[in-house]
Amino acid sequence: MESSSYVIYLGSYTGKELPGIFAYRFDEDTEQLTFIESVDGLKDPTFIKISEKHKMLYSFTQAYEGQPTSVIYAYRIDETTGKLTLAGSQEGTDKSATHINTDLGEQFLMTVSYGEGNVSLFKLQGDGNIGELCGSMHHNGGSGVVADRQGSAHPHSIYPDPSDQFVIVPDLGLDKIMVYRLDRQEAKLVLHDEVAVSPGAGPRHFAFHPTGNFAYVIEELSSTITVFSYERLIGKLLPLQTVNTLPEGFVGTSSTAEVQISPCGRYLYGSNRGHDSIVVFAIDPLNGKLSLLQHTSTLGKHPRHFSLTPSGRFLIAANKDSDSVYWFKVDPDSGKLTPTGQQITMPQPTCVRFYKLP
Repeated sequence: MESSSYVIYLGSYTGKELPGIFAYRFDEDTEQLTFIESVDGLKDPTFIKISEKHKMLYSFTQAYEGQPTSVIYAYRIDETTGKLTLAGSQEGTDKSATHINTDLGEQFLMTVSYGEGNVSLFKLQGDGNIGELCGSMHHNGGSGVVADRQGSAHPHSIYPDPSDQFVIVPDLGLDKIMVYRLDRQEAKLVLHDEVAVSPGAGPRHFAFHPTGNFAYVIEELSSTITVFSYERLIGKLLPLQTVNTLPEGFVGTSSTAEVQISPCGRYLYGSNRGHDSIVVFAIDPLNGKLSLLQHTSTLGKHPRHFSLTPSGRFLIAANKDSDSVYWFKVDPDSGKLTPTGQQITMPQPTCVRFYKLP
């Protein structure tokens, strides 16, 4: 019988003196939650990437006082316990890192720096450890539409496309989605396309549909999601629809954060910070367009991130400003969310990631 247990790894905003990554064991069948460990020595490890192939966790620490750059860390995951052992590290290219990912083949590690506008590519060694920097791109300019947020380029996240030939980088400051070709032979990124979004939208995070035919960008400044068709053979995004993530009539201040799609491909989820909710949309299987289903409170403040479990049975939301992480059950027939009552209290959670236990 297949295991229903995962390790949940949580990143956070914390100083060097406090633990930055927290690990819990979660059983989907029993909904039992057990603390495993916390890892200290990292300043603000706000994002995490899990490698199933290499059995590694990748994260970063921001530059400490007097340090020239951020540092990227690789931790070996114990397959039985989920505990982490430091395997290696590599200096970053910037004082701060914002997002971290790999290509689908897990041959390269990729990071972006929101503050300094850089996109960096590192070679992964055969054992999953981080090799040398092999490529870096710098974004220039800024749309200037939202003066205090878009005066310069701000690449916010980075993703491989379903063909594993292209890399997607939403840039909040430019109001563009940058598409790079991953040149494996030369171990570098080559600019392939620039896709403009609505002025002042501020593209933040991105998700591909499981079919690979559609893609979705959540736009922080306008609280919208734009739907694209995707031609994977040529790495081409074509806009289809833009929807609001907030309830009709909402007049407060809010911004979006994360976007994810259910493993079945029928539902899309996005987080609103300010309204402090998860918005749920149904996805039309024929054209990828969205229809509103639900807004659900995250039971805390500023849901900076959330993740669906790999099975799609649960959604776990990280409320940064209320120091809380909450569990929601996903209705498989409707996609709607119901709080389970399960929660964790921890300092400023910012990222939720899973590792499947045997």
